[in-house]
Amino acid sequence: MPPTNPEPTRPSPSAQPEEPAREGLFHDPRLTPVLSFVRCRGLPRAAGVALLVALAATAFAGRSVAVPEFRYLVDFSVPIAEIVPLAHAVILATTLFSPMADLEQTSAQPMTRHRALYLVVLLALALGLTALPLVAGATSEVFVSAARNVIGYLGLAMLSARLFGSGLAWLLPLAMFGPTLLLGVGSDNAPEPWAWSLHPSTHTPAMITAVLLWVVGALASATAGPRQSERAEQN
Repeated sequence: MPPTNPEPTRPSPSAQPEEPAREGLFHDPRLTPVLSFVRCRGLPRAAGVALLVALAATAFAGRSVAVPEFRYLVDFSVPIAEIVPLAHAVILATTLFSPMADLEQTSAQPMTRHRALYLVVLLALALGLTALPLVAGATSEVFVSAARNVIGYLGLAMLSARLFGSGLAWLLPLAMFGPTLLLGVGSDNAPEPWAWSLHPSTHTPAMITAVLLWVVGALASATAGPRQSERAEQN
């Protein structure tokens, strides 16, 4: 009598692998393009460096830097929390370079929207770093001025990265900050009209100037294709 085939055993529900739970959020296929877009630009590394700068600024949040007496004998100082946004803008603007610029340019899906969203993320990150000195007791007036400065300098950094390359994202911000620090205070011990980053938080023209700089920089970065020098750097 031939042996009967035993009924195959079925694995218990507890023995079945739970792939979705094991993979986690960062292995979600829907997030893979987003993570690749961010990582290829070096945003995690730049954000870490900017965070260290922000923590140092938080430690010295109550101190100010005296404006050099280059033209007049003035007694004008600027809180450190209002100067550090320059560093945030320059550090984050270095992430505008993409080693896959040619692939993004020939992508079937338009990348303008992705680049625009990435610039908004950079702005939100810069504003978050600028807010850290509030923990150490910085006033809301100082934060508003610092937020205005990071918006304006980030706009200049985006323009500089677009015109000269992300490695020179510091060029236009420092070209603005240097004369502002040396020549931005008049004989009446008040900021010059063009020195928007030295004005108090209630100065509306300074805020408008900063926002316009960011808008222009964002439009240049989001709508333009890869620079010729970026293509050359990849070869």
